[in-house]
Amino acid sequence: MLHSGSRNIGNKLAQCHISTAKELAKMAGNTLPDPDLSYFVTGTPEFQAYWHDLQWAQEYAHFNRDVMMARFKRIIEKHLAGGKATKPLLEVNCHHNYAEKEVHFDEDVYVTRKGAVRAQKEDYGIIPGSMGAKSYIVKGKGNVHSFCSCSHGAGRLMSRNKAKKAYTLDDLIEQTKGVECRKDEGVLDEIPGAYKPIEQVMENQADLVEVVATLKQVLCVKG
Repeated sequence: MLHSGSRNIGNKLAQCHISTAKELAKMAGNTLPDPDLSYFVTGTPEFQAYWHDLQWAQEYAHFNRDVMMARFKRIIEKHLAGGKATKPLLEVNCHHNYAEKEVHFDEDVYVTRKGAVRAQKEDYGIIPGSMGAKSYIVKGKGNVHSFCSCSHGAGRLMSRNKAKKAYTLDDLIEQTKGVECRKDEGVLDEIPGAYKPIEQVMENQADLVEVVATLKQVLCVKG
């Protein structure tokens, strides 16, 4: 399993469009509780420009993961398969933290999945645990009440800053026993104890997805 987003260019594009939205709100005299709540109206040139760049960034992230996986696959084949090509039983490349235009309850709507994965029927998804926990390959059940979505992972029990204060380096070493990974204070915020128990999270969303495979990592690289 590997993860990559749009590698900061998505963030740069977002900041550009947020700035434009704030200027439009100021020009229109809109009084908002917070300037960050500024928005675009569908059908306007500004919205179309934003939606175009958002889709571009998401496609870039998807392609980026394809390239990374292809390179990793070649390394595995070279060192573990004697140079022979391997064929995967299943390939899954899914977004999280993204927006898409979909049809729900007979309406065209824009769905933003923050920390979530699309789980329509026949959709395959990845729900990762923490550095020391299991991860899951899942198949969507198409639950309409969740807008055909499921969680992207365990989710945090505490913030990164709180985790750094609550745990020590010895705690990290203990909680990642059996996993080859970084064991230094630079990744203390990723300690398994800072996340919800992934088994409980999976049990809570049994009506959203079915588990296809359960994975337990032996190597975790934080890049």
